[in-house]
Amino acid sequence: MKKFGLAIVASLFLFASCSSIGPLCATSNKVGSKVGESTANFLFGVIPMGETDASIQAVARKGGITSISTVDVKTTIGIFTVKYTTIVTGE
Repeated sequence: MKKFGLAIVASLFLFASCSSIGPLCATSNKVGSKVGESTANFLFGVIPMGETDASIQAVARKGGITSISTVDVKTTIGIFTVKYTTIVTGE
């Protein structure tokens, strides 16, 4: 029974992750209705996995935003991966 309990606890740690979101910058531009979002994934925090362009310029272009109001960054840390998501709002 102890081994089963230990296996449950170990599996919970393997699937656990931590996430935080915070403002990166804000401008005096009017808050718009458009939102652009892009994510970059990294294995062990340094090895890129797939598309890794989560820059403000790329996100604004992807969302059709020409006048940026706010920029937020969400970071999700897993056991083996780190995910950075850039969120841009504006018009």
